[in-house]
Amino acid sequence: MRPFLLIIFKTFIMKTIKNHVQLIGNIGQDPQVTNLENGKIVAQFSMATNENYKDAKGEKQSETHWHSVVAWGKLATIIEKYAVVGKQIAIEGKLAQRSYETKEGEKRYYTEVVAREILLLGSKMVSNHKN
Repeated sequence: MRPFLLIIFKTFIMKTIKNHVQLIGNIGQDPQVTNLENGKIVAQFSMATNENYKDAKGEKQSETHWHSVVAWGKLATIIEKYAVVGKQIAIEGKLAQRSYETKEGEKRYYTEVVAREILLLGSKMVSNHKN
């Protein structure tokens, strides 16, 4: 009976976390905040996360990964007010792929993190807000 319940639990978990991203890192550029014609507000910024590990020789290594992040609505307002280069931030969201066309007519694709929840870290002023 237990293996059967475990299979059901694993199936439930896999169905509920199909596209889920959690990152803790530092803001890499001052956010670009845009007020759109339809009244919506969007903030776009880069975020760096660090991965620490030991290589085959047992020596500590560190690798930085860069992520494009977009936040909408109230989250964009929070980002606009409090987020600056170097600020530590935790983000929960999802991955989204968008495309654009270059001047030469080539279609390019990129992946970004669409924030659903943010937590500003690393100082006395901390803001936690859900979209």
